[in-house]
Order: sequence, then C-alpha cells, then structure tokens
Amino acid sequence: MMRKANGFHKAAGVAMAVTLLAGAPASAETLREALAKAYRTNPLLTGARAQQRAIDENVAIEKADGRPNAGANGEYAELLDRPSVFTPRRSVSASSTINVPLYSGGAVRNAVNAAKLRVEAGQQDLRGTEASVFTRVVAAYLDVIRDQEIVVFNLDNVNALGVNLQASSDRFEVGDLTRTDVAQSQSRLAIARADLENAQANLIASRENYIALVGSAPENLETPPPLPGLPETPEAAVAVALTDNPDILAAKKARDAAAYDVRVAKAQVLPRISAFTQGSYQDYLNSERGIVVAARPSGSVSQAIVGANITIPLYQGGRPAALARQGTAREAQAIEGEIATERDVIAQTRSAFASHRASLRAIESTRSAIDSTSLSLEGVRAENSAGTRTILDILDAQREALNARVQYAVAQRNAYVAGFSLLAAMGHAEADDLGLDGGPLYDPNVNYKRVSGKWVDFDFDATPQPIATRTVDSPAQTAILPQNHGN
Repeated sequence: MMRKANGFHKAAGVAMAVTLLAGAPASAETLREALAKAYRTNPLLTGARAQQRAIDENVAIEKADGRPNAGANGEYAELLDRPSVFTPRRSVSASSTINVPLYSGGAVRNAVNAAKLRVEAGQQDLRGTEASVFTRVVAAYLDVIRDQEIVVFNLDNVNALGVNLQASSDRFEVGDLTRTDVAQSQSRLAIARADLENAQANLIASRENYIALVGSAPENLETPPPLPGLPETPEAAVAVALTDNPDILAAKKARDAAAYDVRVAKAQVLPRISAFTQGSYQDYLNSERGIVVAARPSGSVSQAIVGANITIPLYQGGRPAALARQGTAREAQAIEGEIATERDVIAQTRSAFASHRASLRAIESTRSAIDSTSLSLEGVRAENSAGTRTILDILDAQREALNARVQYAVAQRNAYVAGFSLLAAMGHAEADDLGLDGGPLYDPNVNYKRVSGKWVDFDFDATPQPIATRTVDSPAQTAILPQNHGN
C-alpha cells in the first residue's frame, strides 16, 4: 500500500502507537484494543479489501488483450440424406488457431497503465476507508464513556433531588416551608428522572453503535490517552493533508488514469497487426468407399497455415472520435474532481482543527464552571439554612451544577474526536500509525503482486468465506454501569 512519507509526522504516528499502548489496567478495554478489533473484523473494512482485490484483477484483464490466444474446434457429422453419391456419409474434423497480437496502436499498453493507476487509487481509497472506520470507532468509544458519565451525573442529580424533596417535605410538616416549595422540589425531581431515562437510552444507543463498529460489547472502557502529533496551526495541518490525505492521492491517480483512457480510445483509428497459425484435420471414417474412384475424396485431409494479419480501420462511423471525446470529457471531470476533493479536505482539516481548539477551550471553561457551581451550590444550601435563600435557589444551583458536569463530559468527547478527525484528515490515523496488535497488517500489494502477472485460464480462487464477525448473538445492551463507576 502506498503510504505517506513525511518523516516528522511519521514519527508522530509512532508516538501515537506508543501512547495508545500505555497504562491501562488488564481488566479494562483500551481504545487501541477496540481499533484492533475493528481492523480485523469490521465489514466495511473487510469489504473494502475485497473490492480492492477485484480492482487488482483489472491489470491482468487488460494484459490479456496483448497476450496470445489459442482455440480448438472439433466436429463430427453424419449425413442422413446424402445429396449425391459422391458425398461421404460421415466425417470428423478438428482445427486449432493461435493468434499473437503484435501491434494494437498502444491500446493495450495504455489500458494496462490506466488499470495500474486505478489499483493505486483504490489502495488510497482503502486507506481512506480505514481512517473513516477508525474515526467512527473512536467516536463510538468516546460516546460510550461520555454517556456513562452523563448517566452517573443524572443519577447523582436524582439522588440529590430526592434528598432535597424529603427535606422539603419534612420542613413543610413543621411549617418551615410552603406547599409551593414542596411542589417545586417534586417537579424538579420528576424532570430529573425523565432526564435520567433519556441519558440511559442514549447510553444504550451508544453501546449498540459500538457493537456495530467493533463487533463486541464495550467492557469497562479505559479513558484514552492524549493524542500526540497534533499540529500547532491550521496551515501546518493543511500542508500535511495536501501531501498525505488518501482522498487527494486517490483523486490524482484517477486523473492520471483518465488521461490513459483517452489514449486507448484514440488507438481505435490505428492499424492492428497480429501473427497467426492454423492447423486442421478432416477424416471421412472410410465412408467414402463405394464412391467412383475419380470423384472419391481421400480418406483424410490435413493442412497448416502460418501468416500475419493487418487490420487498417478506414471508417467506423465516428465511433473512435466519440470515444476519444468522451474520454477527454471524463479526464476533465477527473481534473475538476481532484480540485473538489482538495477543497473538501482543506475544509475538513481546518474545521477539525477549529473544533479541536474550541473543545479544548470548552474543557477549560466547563472545568472552571464545575468548580464554581459546586461552590455556589454549597453556598446556596448554607444560605437557605440561614433563611436568605429559597428552595428554588437550591434547585437552580443543582441544575447549573449538573449542566456544567454534562458539558464538561461532552467537551472532553468532542475534543478527542475532533483531534482524531484532524489526524485522519492529515492522513495519519491508520493502522500503521497506531501500531495495532493482532498480527501483521493487511497489505494490498501482496494480492496485487499475486494476481497482476497471472496468465493461466484455470487459476481460480477459492470460494470466499465471511471474515467480518456477526453481532446477531450479542446481547441487547442496557444502561447498567460498569463497576469502576461505583453506581
């Protein structure tokens, strides 16, 4: 597989692999382990690899047009009603032909070159699929962690509001609070329970999405380590992306292949030369006996012919020119497609950079908000005991504390996913960047080298078997929290 060559960012990829290795308890599932599972068994990846193997065969298919071809024919004939007495009753014949293309106006050579470029483009597309699947796995992994934390926050909120309602009811019984205070507490508790139900439903959805991508249920996910190798400026990120992004590299290969297609079309107006040899044999199986000797054919006839054939197209109804013009238009489309891809990649890279930086700032802000709302909640409770704050003030402070914690969890998730998306846009979020376990990485060049030079007609592959794992037997997920959350 063609890979990126930027030394600095390759070193950053090695650093990422080392970082993702570090420091998880044996009982926890790490992000690196989740990515390794997806790499081995995700059907989007395994299907993309099969598609690339199909693209590899186009080189051998195009080469076949420039290779000799041979054929044989046999026939047995029995005359039920002879047209004359000079016709034998039966005959057996056989013939064979070998044709060797010598010159095709460059059509075969250019078709092979186009096929090779499309193989390289397909390998880049496979890189893009790999990065896309990994980005989705990272997002799913962080979604589970985020939603588990949000469930914990909402559980804490429900418990706190339950205690608050009990205290409000007790104080109402002794005449210290009004029924309005109790009703406000009851309302907030009911809303908190509804929020908890929604949070639990979101957690279940995140876990199911994780199963769809990774192939197994999330088990006690470990908080992922920081992402190394992130650029300092959007300009630096874009510079790497323009060199290493697989979508851009694939678009360039597709453009070059389209140029060869035009040459193939133009070759239709050029002469074609081939050499051939033919041999034939015919035997009347003694059925010519009884025919007048002067008119009787010999018992068998054989012949061999060797020659050359030249075909000079004079007029083909305008078809070659139409094919050439069509190819030129498709080349123009490929050129514009390359620019469109470049635009998209630049936008994705800058957007991911901005999202990552914004999420980092959001983390700092929400961390400060958590500290402030915690102090505020304690102060409001104390002031309520002193009679200077109402129950509604406590409920509002409780809501603000919950919101700050939820926003912090969301910001942490968004920062990590945006950072990984930035690495993916730069072309540095694939298996060889992450150093995944589980055996050697898939190399599409292995299959290409295996099949590109094959020439035997009966060299078939075995019937394919599923590689991706099914999830039909995985249990339906629940919102039960892992033990390390303590709830």
